[in-house]
Amino acid sequence: MDSPPTADTRRSADTAAAHLPDRAGHHTTPPGVALALLPRRIEGRLVRGGRGFPSALRADGRVRGVDGLRALAVAVVIVYHLEPGLLPGGALGVDVFFTISGFVITRLLLAEFARTGDVAMRSFYWRRWVRLVPALLAVCAVCAVLALTTGLPSFDAPWVAIVLAATFLMNLVRAAQPGVYSSDTSLLSHSWSLSVEEQFYLVWPPVLVLLLRRVGARAVLLCAAVLCLLPLIWRVILWNPTAAHRIYNGVDTRADQLLAGAVLAILVARLHADDPRLAALRRWSARLAWPALGILALIVRYVPMTGTSAWTMPWYTVGFLVAAVLSATVVAALELRPRTWLSRGLSLAPLVWVGRNLSYGLYLWHYPLSRLVSDLGVSAAWHTTATIAASLAAATASHYLIEKPLTRRARTRARTHRPG
Repeated sequence: MDSPPTADTRRSADTAAAHLPDRAGHHTTPPGVALALLPRRIEGRLVRGGRGFPSALRADGRVRGVDGLRALAVAVVIVYHLEPGLLPGGALGVDVFFTISGFVITRLLLAEFARTGDVAMRSFYWRRWVRLVPALLAVCAVCAVLALTTGLPSFDAPWVAIVLAATFLMNLVRAAQPGVYSSDTSLLSHSWSLSVEEQFYLVWPPVLVLLLRRVGARAVLLCAAVLCLLPLIWRVILWNPTAAHRIYNGVDTRADQLLAGAVLAILVARLHADDPRLAALRRWSARLAWPALGILALIVRYVPMTGTSAWTMPWYTVGFLVAAVLSATVVAALELRPRTWLSRGLSLAPLVWVGRNLSYGLYLWHYPLSRLVSDLGVSAAWHTTATIAASLAAATASHYLIEKPLTRRARTRARTHRPG
């Protein structure tokens, strides 16, 4: 039987942790890092926190620049939906969302594993449910009420769309439609991306936790990188113009965009703060972030990604992964170089607040509200302005009345039930 750590062992760990430089190169004493590195017993077995992921111990906080990038991404998507002529490639905002989501979720899982030596999957899924589902159900409920109490054209028999959105199955139905999307799903068809993310969350966290429990940090990184390449191969096999909807909506064909963020999170977490490879990643991500963001902006402005004219093999095979790599490059710079002009610009308080608190609500509400505004007879000149204003109001109400109270209650419950 393994003996518990001695006082000498504890002092040695404390001393080692006290001299670890942070990512900016400054030496600091991260609170709780030394304690997290010590072996401990969880459910009767000895585990070691931080095993192979030393940087994950300092990855609990949110990255302000990433929240700002999230706000820009949702703004691009909204403009694309409301004024597609302005940003023909605005659907790329969803691609950026995917990469951010893969990075953030994996970062959180690695941080918990580094602290405790394991991941509480039930708690993880409860937090995801609280964060995502109630707000979505509120949108579905409002659409149902409008369908039952009004004769508005857009809300005539929306039940298929509501059921598919609420059960995160919208992408599967859309993927099976080779031609024009069915009007039965149009009211909430934007929920296809939420379906992709939720289906990814059902698979990737258990796979990651299994890898963390069975193999070392390097093997985890290699496995994630291999998994990231598989959707590209699968898209090449599937490709033909009639398979465009299948490729665009499938979780198996879009998973590399989420896994690109996951690979970045694993790579950063497994490198020690004074590792020269982390310094190289920090340096090169800062150098490449502006070009990567510039290429993404050019795609948004000039490259359509949906519609028959956009169904091209280069984009629907390699293009999705290229977009993910570009997005991951920007995220890496925001994570590792918080003092650059790019990070400071995306860390402006209004952007961060919208990205952190309203981006999800804005994405949920803008699509059905756009149709409501049209049904109410608002003139075309004021349609976009009215939709954005209504979406901001609805997202703010959702944040303060639904998302924030439930998230606070979930955190309180987690602290209350946390083992001592």
